[in-house]
This record gives sequence, structure tokens and C-alpha cells, in this order.
Amino acid sequence: MDTPTVTRFAPSPTGHLHLGHAHAALFAWDQAHARGGRFLLRVEDIDKGRCRDEFENDILDDIAWLGEGLDGFGWEQPLRRQSDCMADYEQALARLDHMGLLYPCFCTRTEIRAEIEAAVSAPHGPDGPLYPGLCRGLGPEQRQARRQGGESYALRLDMAKAITLAGKMAGGGGLEWQDVGKGVIAARPELHGDVVLARKDVATSYHLAVTIDDHNQEVSLVTRGEDLFAATHVHRLLQALLGLNVPDYHHHGLIVGPGGQRLAKRDRAATLRALREDGVTPAAAREMAGF
Repeated sequence: MDTPTVTRFAPSPTGHLHLGHAHAALFAWDQAHARGGRFLLRVEDIDKGRCRDEFENDILDDIAWLGEGLDGFGWEQPLRRQSDCMADYEQALARLDHMGLLYPCFCTRTEIRAEIEAAVSAPHGPDGPLYPGLCRGLGPEQRQARRQGGESYALRLDMAKAITLAGKMAGGGGLEWQDVGKGVIAARPELHGDVVLARKDVATSYHLAVTIDDHNQEVSLVTRGEDLFAATHVHRLLQALLGLNVPDYHHHGLIVGPGGQRLAKRDRAATLRALREDGVTPAAAREMAGF
């Protein structure tokens, strides 16, 4: 008997939803609904400096409004909030640290930028120049002294060590994932360099949190915008290191504005809240979002 498809929509309460979010939510729901599966909501609220309770309430109202008139539309309760799950992320970090894969990085953005500019040819990844590894070689005593001294730091994944260990755990084989529409993809997490997995003042990162969440929520099909395709390389590595489930992925196209630019929360004209206030119906909004 086939396992029911489980999808999720995971907005951050840092502003109002726009048509791009509407497309992502409807896409995830449709993939689960068409297969008799389950559609979940998750609130990604780890950035306490930008997240607001009022935005979360508005997001839930907007999604409910968006689904009015759709047979079977809805999501399972309770929804998962990342801020309620910090112990899960701390446990994962502790495991990675025990494996010897994490190190504290005390570099400021200015220091990193200066080192990159001084390099003859700095390697680049999907998000720009890679971290040059300034703090990777610090000894245990130096790391401890600087942390105890109250310096700000980020916890970075030693990518080379992590890839080597993941290869051994996989019996020498490479990592890969199944992408709907693109087939089997060979994971290349080295493209991202030593990614940040947590900071002194924020106990997790997007990469770590979503990987843990998808496992704990038993998500079997991760649907998200094609702008996040590159992030899956890192997520596949973390799944291997932590022994997590490996879902299938479907990276869909993005809804863009009149000028072809990617929509952002600051684009008020495209927010669901503004459309509601202008009298647009849910059915019309779904059509605008590609459904």
C-alpha cells in the first residue's frame, strides 16, 4: 500500500503573503489533495527580530480566504511553529558537534569581504563568494577562549569533513535526491562552502531547521520555488549526516511582477491582503496565482 503524500507550506510571519506565496500554498495543497494525502502548515518564525504575531494571524486568515470554494481545502492541526521546536534543532547541532563537524566563526562581514577581495580568485557558490575559512583552523583553546570572552559567532559546518563522513556513512556512494520533473539529482553541497547552521543569538538556521522539520512532520514531497533548488544540496547532506528521511522534491516556477521581477512582501499591490481589500474574490486570486 502506497504511503499518502505529505506536503507543506511554510511561510515566515515577517510580512503579508503575496501572489507568489499563494501559488506555493495552492501548489503544495494540490499535490497532496490529488493523491489523497495530507497538507500541512508550518510557521517559520526563528527570526524573532522580524517576525510578528499579527503577521501570523493575517497569514492564516489569508490562506483560509484563498481556499474558499475549493473542495477539500484545509490543513492539519496543530500547525508547527519553529519557535516551539528549538530543542529539536539544538539536539541536531549537538550531534553534528559530537561528530566534529562544527566550528565557531568569529569573522565579521567586513573581515570576510576583505579576505575575499584580497584573494586572486575567490570561489563562488549559488549565493555569491564562499566563506574563505578564516576561523576553520582555530585550535580548541582559541575557540573556547573567544566564546567565553563573549564574542559573537556563527556555527559553521566544516563542509569537507561533512562530505567525507557522509560518503563513508553511505558506503562510499554519492548523495542524490529525486526531483519531480528533473529526475535524479546528484547532491553537490560543496557548492555552498562552510554554511552557517546557527548563531550565538539564533540557535538554528534555515538549512538546519527546515531539514529537521520536514523529517519530524513526515513530509514526503517538498514543494517550493525554484529559487530554493540550490539549497537542497545542503539539505540532502544534513539528511545523510543525521539519519533523516529523504523526501522527493518539486521546485516549481515563480510568480513574477509586471516587470518580470520576483515578487516580494514589500510589493503591496500583489499581497493577498490588498487584493481582499480591493474586493477581489478568492477564485480570481487563485487565477492570478496560476490556479
